[in-house]
Amino acid sequence: MKRVFADSGYWIALLNPRDALHAKATEISKELGRVRIVTSELVLTEVLNAFARRGSVLRDAVCLLVDQIQSNPNTEVVPMTSDAFRQAMKFYRSRSDQTWSLTDCTSFFTMQENGITEALSADEDFVQAGFRALLR
Repeated sequence: MKRVFADSGYWIALLNPRDALHAKATEISKELGRVRIVTSELVLTEVLNAFARRGSVLRDAVCLLVDQIQSNPNTEVVPMTSDAFRQAMKFYRSRSDQTWSLTDCTSFFTMQENGITEALSADEDFVQAGFRALLR
């Protein structure tokens, strides 16, 4: 089964119909068909943080989304272990010429480790790191 990595922008766009990428994220989701979506606990942390100050209705909605992601058998959520943190820090430190966040570095490391070349993301950083950003 094909595997793609899902960045926080993808999850946020799916949840928020007013997001500029909502239609694109929905369309790409349908076009992909059956795939295994890989994401990470750090990505989900970013998603939760994005809705932290938007009121209880959206906080409840994002919590439900994260619950659904975690329970979906076609989605793999990579845990943030101490080893993953060290690997991401190493990647972060080695690319001081970039403006990549630690979460991005964790995502790139996870994608490399799993042979994933495509990301459900519009983030230019994924392209700079050598991946295909499907929402661009």
